[in-house]
Amino acid sequence: MHSLRGKRALIGGGSQGLGRACAVVLAQAGAHVVVYARSGTKLRTLVEELPQPKLHQYIVADVGDRAELCAAVNALHAQDPFSIVINNTHGPNPGSLAEATEASFIEAFAHHVLLNHALLQLVLPSMKAQKFGRIINILSTSVKTPLPQLGVSNTIRGAVASWAKTLATELGPFGITVNNVLPSTIETPRMEALLENTAQRQGISAKAALQSWIRTIPAGRFGLPEEVAEAVRFLVSPLAGYINGINLPVDGGRTPSL
Repeated sequence: MHSLRGKRALIGGGSQGLGRACAVVLAQAGAHVVVYARSGTKLRTLVEELPQPKLHQYIVADVGDRAELCAAVNALHAQDPFSIVINNTHGPNPGSLAEATEASFIEAFAHHVLLNHALLQLVLPSMKAQKFGRIINILSTSVKTPLPQLGVSNTIRGAVASWAKTLATELGPFGITVNNVLPSTIETPRMEALLENTAQRQGISAKAALQSWIRTIPAGRFGLPEEVAEAVRFLVSPLAGYINGINLPVDGGRTPSL
């Protein structure tokens, strides 16, 4: 029941960080993966390193060009339908909410909510026909507790979470689950950038900023991308068919809310 053999997974942000870790873990579980990101070199290297490389593919695309990405996904979907979609898109730039521009909201909404919805509509008919589907949104613990200096991100992540919860109710009768995985303080390039931003804003060293963050984590360390990917692997497996519409933190206990 743990095996994903025969399942085809579409994974966003596959060139590094959480997307790359998800691709590796799902491929190890037997899934055929298609990853997309902007770096063709990194994607090609990833696919070559996966078990049975010939089973996997990649799409070089920018989430800013939704039409181009969806056309490429649709062409592959027509050949062999996706039953798993991992929505994982680089978060909006940090900054206070009061100072955020209208353009930053529009861009973030397009890259997250609208792209997720466009991909869903491409794969939904075949998922319904299979009576099996898994949609996972990799978001942030800000869905539960908004984080300082991530105003636009807090807002958009919340919108995706509400979109997912609504879909979970609508699609559950078809054997399709929609869940959110909420990472926090994971060792990724995104987290490194946020740490550096915090250090600059507070006028402290990156090392001091890191130590201040670690003090807020009961586990006493940052998480690994593979730890998030393993949570994703379980949620997309047949074993998780009765888990639907949840927000699952992977945060070492850092989130203060239930």
